[in-house]
Amino acid sequence: MRNIPIAKPLIGDEEINGVIEVLKSGMLASGKEVEEFEKEFAQYLGVKHGIAVVNGTAALDVALKALRIGPGDEVITTPFTFIASANSILFQGAKPVFADIDPKTFNLDPNEVLEKINEKTKAILVVHLYGQPADMKAFKEIAEDHKLYLVEDCAQAHGAEFNGQKVGTFGDIAAFSFYPTKNMTTGEGGMVVTNDDELAKRADLIRNHGQAEKYLHVELGYNLRMTNIAAAIGRAQLKKLDGWNERRIENARLLTDGISEIDGLTPPYTDPRVKHVFHQYVIRVEEEFPLNRDELMVKLGEKGIGSAVHYPIPVHHQPFYQKLGYPNDICSNAVEASKKVLSLPVHPAVNRGDIDYIINTLRELGTL
Repeated sequence: MRNIPIAKPLIGDEEINGVIEVLKSGMLASGKEVEEFEKEFAQYLGVKHGIAVVNGTAALDVALKALRIGPGDEVITTPFTFIASANSILFQGAKPVFADIDPKTFNLDPNEVLEKINEKTKAILVVHLYGQPADMKAFKEIAEDHKLYLVEDCAQAHGAEFNGQKVGTFGDIAAFSFYPTKNMTTGEGGMVVTNDDELAKRADLIRNHGQAEKYLHVELGYNLRMTNIAAAIGRAQLKKLDGWNERRIENARLLTDGISEIDGLTPPYTDPRVKHVFHQYVIRVEEEFPLNRDELMVKLGEKGIGSAVHYPIPVHHQPFYQKLGYPNDICSNAVEASKKVLSLPVHPAVNRGDIDYIINTLRELGTL
């Protein structure tokens, strides 16, 4: 029986040798290696500034703090995402306002966002879910028309593009994550990116104790610096990112070709304007399929095929958000998606034999 995990970080000699060099140097904390990674990542995207931090949640937090989002402000975002997206708004003392998703792409719906804008709205936080860019043409127009900040959560979308332009370059500021399961990793890590000099300067202060120069602290800051060890891994991974993304895209194409023929399973929709980099390959398990979503997960596990649900509980249904008073009866598309979505292995370690095995297994389970 095969063993196909839902995710698998790929670490090669380049990453190992990079870490060894840092260890030999004795310069383990933030330093030259981080600076080089910041420059290379910014150049890859085509932005002026990269500010490396300890993880993706810190990147979101620093990005919103750089914009001076605070108490009394509202930030519109999606409830169908990992909780860090919304929590980063709460960290500022601001209020997350949830708008519903497009049921085809699972991304934030621009029309739903328009309905949520009021005098307290300060920003829109867009998540490029599963590696598929959101409708950045629409969101840029909305932000400009209503004089709102536009923040991109790119934690799942390294190298993804909308109309040929990489995500992370559309808004005022953006955040990336380098968690081990992402399209590239630093072990743990994150990056804030922006073309705005003042935002970059403020983000740099916030992640480093508010320190303008050694022992001169001009505002409240934190120790959120990335280490040279993490940056060495990231520099090696960045060189491989495009190749890995192409393998994800090809794996997704093969999966879709096979799954499209199975009644009761709906393969992911890709907006024709985007380059979807398939951080996750997410199908919908419909009522017509003989097994429900959770039963299918169990059967796949018995066959050695990893799967996962991203995400089983919309953020506004999470116990903590229920304590904050968020109603249950909003964002019906997000609620419906949470009941049907199932992620299948698509990462670069998945080979053609694995793909055929996954499809054949799903086909067999579809006849039960």
